[in-house]
This record gives sequence, structure tokens and C-alpha cells, in this order.
Amino acid sequence: MARTTLSEPAPLESPTQRAHRRRSRLAVGSGAIALLLFFAHFFNDLFSGTLAALLPSLQIRFGVSELTLALFVACLSFSSSVLQPLFGAAADRFGHRLVVATGVIVSSSILSLIAIMPSPLWLVPLLLLGGLGSAAYHPAATTLARRAASSKGGLALAVFSAGGTIGLSFGPLVIGFFLIRGWLAYSPVLMIPGIVLGALIYLLTPPVPQQTGARRAKVFDVDLFRGPVGQLCLAGVLRSIAWVSMINGAPLWLVNTKGLAATDPIVFWTITVFTFSGAAGGILIGAIENRFSRQFLVTGTMLLATVPLAVLLLSQPGTVLYFVAVAFAGILANGGLPIMVLAAQDAAPHAVATASGMMMGLTWGTAGLLYLVVGAVQEAIGMSAAMWLSVVPLLPGALVAYRVLRRLQAAERR
Repeated sequence: MARTTLSEPAPLESPTQRAHRRRSRLAVGSGAIALLLFFAHFFNDLFSGTLAALLPSLQIRFGVSELTLALFVACLSFSSSVLQPLFGAAADRFGHRLVVATGVIVSSSILSLIAIMPSPLWLVPLLLLGGLGSAAYHPAATTLARRAASSKGGLALAVFSAGGTIGLSFGPLVIGFFLIRGWLAYSPVLMIPGIVLGALIYLLTPPVPQQTGARRAKVFDVDLFRGPVGQLCLAGVLRSIAWVSMINGAPLWLVNTKGLAATDPIVFWTITVFTFSGAAGGILIGAIENRFSRQFLVTGTMLLATVPLAVLLLSQPGTVLYFVAVAFAGILANGGLPIMVLAAQDAAPHAVATASGMMMGLTWGTAGLLYLVVGAVQEAIGMSAAMWLSVVPLLPGALVAYRVLRRLQAAERR
């Protein structure tokens, strides 16, 4: 007769253990997490595209100068980008999931109100406050994206980065549709997807283990700024000046210099093609990162970007040649960004989110603040000359990137 044995009773669970077990049941796989982060990035960055496309209309409505329009760009860039390293350090110390979810909810809720602000005095604080949510989202979400992708870090960051760039590219089309239809009063409905995605990220994404010990991320790590990460940031700022100037300057150039109406579809499609191609360029370069050196990919794309940028400034807006040049300019101007972010993360493994915030935030934000200088130049010498000058920073940026990436590669071989 078989002998039966009594199993020992299961130990009682603490409330914390029960909560963790419930979260584990809700957690989804890495592919679903990547999709959530991609679409959240899409809707988070969509509002930067709406601001760029609305600049000519805001100039007409408020009767403001190019320098004031540049102030709008600088306000959003400062709050959404310059402060990213601080939010990245907070995520490294206190966890990523809550920071990501809160960030996209805050940015979507506030920045969806851009088009209905009654005066510039209302628009400035709105851009500053709404940008904080975007600043919180980017560095922590970048870390979650890389963790979800396991070994293919470069491609993972390229796809994640593409989500924001594609959102940026669709922003002009979406707000252009509202503008042409006379529906700007209903534009706050654009906050809904971001709120829903933020809630899903918090509920479905497993928590990231917090860092402990001596190498825990600092709120402000001066060594990162002094080392290769800081040098990569300098190269990123120089690259971003050309990108920011194209996105925000092209609509004004088309309207004020080329004589297009503020509602002309060419205005919206120019930003869309440029930024969408930038997303494609990031994915293409990320997919071939293992076949070429990082310095070759980053430096080559930055140098080659000057050619199509020159062609689009010389061609007739709306022609096939014009949009081909716009597309190649976007591909090359943005293609090396994911590789630069990956290199910065590898150079600072103890502060991955902080390094991500520096590369994806501080560089963009600094370029956005420097756009105030571009706005002053636009007023002083005209839109066409200012657009030509905005291409020049790509050249020293390529040189800085080449030198630091070559040193990092040599250090890895030792």
C-alpha cells in the first residue's frame, strides 16, 4: 500500500510579497514592453512637432518676432531636455517604472493645450511645465527599452528613438489637420493616448532593480561631464543645432522667404518627411552597428548630412528633388544618434539612465536654448542666411565625435 506523506504548509506571505506576486502576474513580455514604450514615446514627442508646425500661425496670431518664437522653442527644449540628467539620476536611484508612467501622463496632459493658449504669457509657463513630464520620461524609458531588448542594444535604442522621432514627424500632420479644419479648440483630446499608455506602463512593466552600493548614480555626477560622456554630449549638441534649426526654422523659412501660406501642406510635410526619415535613419544605422565602427557610422552620417541640407535649401519647395533632399537630410542628420546614446551608456554602466538623459536630453535642450541665438540671427540677417549657418555645426560635431569614439574603442581593446 502506498504511503502518503503530508506536505508542509506553505509559509504565510507578507503584504509586500503578495503585492509583488500580483505585479508579476500582470507583467508582460519584453516585446509588449517595447511596444508600450515605443507608442508612449510617439505620443510624448508628438507635441514638439505640433509646436514647430504652429510657429507661423502663432506668429500671425500673436504678432510676435522670430526671437519670441525662438523663446517658445527654448522653453520647451529647456524643460523637456536640459533637466533629463536629473530625472535620469532620480530614476537610477528610486526606480524607473513610476517615473516613465508619470512623465508621459504629465507631458500629454499639459502640452496638448499648446494650440488653445490665449496669449504668449500663458504659453511660456505651459511649455515649461509640460516639458518636465517629457524630461522625466526619456532617460528612464531608454533604460527600460534597452533592458527589454537584451543583447541587441543598438537596434533596441534605435527603435525606441524612432518612436519619438516618428511622433515628432506626425505632430505637424495632426495639428495641421486640426488647423486647416478649424478644430484647434478640440486639440486637447490628443492627451488621451498618453494618459492611457502611461497607466498601462505602470501596471504592466516589471520593476527594475534599484542600484545599490558605492557606484549608485549621483544626482549630479561631474565626472560624467568631464569624461567621454560629456564629450559625446558636446558632439550631440553640435549635431542637434542643425536638427532643431531645420525643424523649427524650415516652417518660418518657407512662409517668410519662399512665400508659402502658414497652412500650406508643404510646410507640414517638410517637417514630417524630415523627422520620419530621421527615425528611419536611426533604425538603419542601429541595424548595421555591428558591421562598422561607431566612429565611422556617427562621423560619416554627420558629414554627409551637410550635402542634402544644402540641396534642399537650393531647390524649389514642393518638388521631387526638394523632398528627396529633405528625406536624406533627416536620415543622415539623425542616423548616428542611437549609436551615440549606446556609446554613452557603455561608458557609464553605473549611471545608464543619467548618461541617457545627457545624450537624449541635455544635448537637445542645449541646442534648443542655443536656438535663441539662431532666432536673433534670423532677425538680423534673414531666414535664408540663418538656415545656411545652422548647417555648419555638423562639421566640428563630426570631429569631436570621431575623436571620443576612437578613444573609447581603443580603451575597450585594452
